[in-house]
Amino acid sequence: MGVATLAIAVLIFLVCLYTLHKVRNMHLLVHSMRDELQAEIRNSYDQLEHMHGLHVDLGLTKSLPGTRGWAASPDFLAELVRYALGEKPATVVECSSGTSTVVLARCMQINGGGKVYSLEHDPVYAAKTRAQLARHGLGAFAEVIDAPMDQITFNGESWQWYAHAGLPQLLDIDMLVIDGPPESTGRLARYPAGPALFPKLAQGAVVLLDDANRGSEAEILQRWKSEFPELSQSMAFCEKGCAVIKKQAPVFAT
Repeated sequence: MGVATLAIAVLIFLVCLYTLHKVRNMHLLVHSMRDELQAEIRNSYDQLEHMHGLHVDLGLTKSLPGTRGWAASPDFLAELVRYALGEKPATVVECSSGTSTVVLARCMQINGGGKVYSLEHDPVYAAKTRAQLARHGLGAFAEVIDAPMDQITFNGESWQWYAHAGLPQLLDIDMLVIDGPPESTGRLARYPAGPALFPKLAQGAVVLLDDANRGSEAEILQRWKSEFPELSQSMAFCEKGCAVIKKQAPVFAT
C-alpha cells in the first residue's frame, strides 16, 4: 500500500469517526428534546387539572385572568385555595396582585368573611386586578393597595420594596402570599417581606413564597431561616417551587 493510499484510508477513517460522533450527538440531542417535551406535556396536563380544580372548588362562573409565566401557576393557586378554604384566614396580605387576588377573594367570599390586602407597585396591574375583582363581584373581599417601590432600610441594608403604609396599622396577618416584587427590582427582591411583615404574623399564620426553585429565593429562605428561627420552613411541590413558612401556635400545657 502506497503512502498516498494509506493517507486516503486514514482520512476516510477520521471522517467516519467524526460523522459517527456527530450522529451520536444528534441522537442524544433528540432523546433529550423528547424527554423535555414529555416532561412539559405532563406538566401542562397537571396545570390544566389544577385549573379545572380551581373552577370546580371555587364555583367560578367567569374565567380567571391568565396564569403561568409572570403570573402564578395553577398549582400554586391550588395551594393557596387549599389553605384559605381549610384554615379560613381572616386577614390575607399579598406582595403583588393578580389572579391570586381574585382566587383568594373568592375564598373569603366562600368562607363568609375575611379580607385580602394586595400590595401592587405597578398602577396598570393594580387597575387590571381591581377590574377583575369587580368583574367577579369580589370587590368587598379584597383591596389592591397602590404601593410604589420605595427605598427601605432593614438591618443596615437598603432595599427597593413596596411602600406599605397603605396597609392597616393594627394588622395580624393569618396568611401571607409573596409573589413579588419582580427580580428586576433588585437582588433578593423579595427578602424585605421578612423583616417588614413577619413581625405582623398572627400565631398559626402561614407564608407561601412562589418561585422558590430560583437561586435568589433559596438564598432569601436561608436568610429568613437565620433571622426568624421561630418559623418553620418546608416545600410544597409546584412547577416553580412553593416554600411554606409557618408560625406555630403556642402549645399550652394541660
